Amino acid sequence: MGISVLITENFEHMSDVAARVVKNHIIRTLEAKNSYVIGLATGASPTGLYKKLAQSANAGEFDPGKIQSFNLDAYVGLPGETPQDRVMHPESYCFFMIREFFGLLNRAFSRTSLPCGSMIDQERLVKELSRHPEDWTWKGTNAGKAVSIREDAASKYLSWIRKSILEGYRRRIEDAGGIDLQVIGVGGRGHAGFHESGIPFDSGPVLLVKLDENTIENAVADRHFNSKNESPCYAVSMGAELIYRARTVVLLASGERKRHPVALSLLERPTAEIPISYGRIYGRNGGEMIYIIDKSAAEELLAGRDVLKRKQVEIHEVPT
Repeated sequence: MGISVLITENFEHMSDVAARVVKNHIIRTLEAKNSYVIGLATGASPTGLYKKLAQSANAGEFDPGKIQSFNLDAYVGLPGETPQDRVMHPESYCFFMIREFFGLLNRAFSRTSLPCGSMIDQERLVKELSRHPEDWTWKGTNAGKAVSIREDAASKYLSWIRKSILEGYRRRIEDAGGIDLQVIGVGGRGHAGFHESGIPFDSGPVLLVKLDENTIENAVADRHFNSKNESPCYAVSMGAELIYRARTVVLLASGERKRHPVALSLLERPTAEIPISYGRIYGRNGGEMIYIIDKSAAEELLAGRDVLKRKQVEIHEVPT
């Protein structure tokens, strides 16, 4: 399969192209089997794609009743006294998916799943980590790190998080037959989901993550939260190890803030500092890796066309 890069004019064009790619993949797959599993991301990048996919589904171009979805990640630590309060907080990813995609469908997907980050009480989590330092270790080299909980953890709460929240989500994806197509965006430091910069590739299929300060600052800068004190400090996320098990991965990027991580992911060697660079290994091993990016996000990458050619990365400028 390998890696291909589709260059589009702007966000709207990127969304059109991505919708065609994903829709055609759904239709082809449903011709071969009776179900489809899609991995979904949040953030601004896929919102146009979701609206166009909903339009196609509502027009009868494919049957959403044969589709099951799994989201990449979910916050831990949103305001709210109960899990129900937290899951329906306006900045929860459950709320986001209903607003941006699921609520637009005339017929629902057969099943939708998100990591159960809202089930974890952040205050209790912090206390348990402090009380039981022997039960866990950090994985990562930057401010954003994965909390690796030992299988024999003495803390019942940490053990529950490991078995029910992290391993439970992995099992649900495996029971569904794995992901046919995974949509991802690009974080400012090249992270996918909340697999933050510096977390090793093989840290686990589903991670409990202490968020990078840069991620928290961006959440405030993008007006998701009023201050860093209000922003969650932890999240549950698919790790790159699981993301790149999908049969196809579609990466979306728009705007100048994405230029540097996009370029590094394809021009430099794969590294934990740029988690999306693992797509290079994925493509080399036979996965179908598709970048769909606008001209602004592609600017730095296109300066290295010769390098990309040597790496056998296909570049296509898509006409409007």
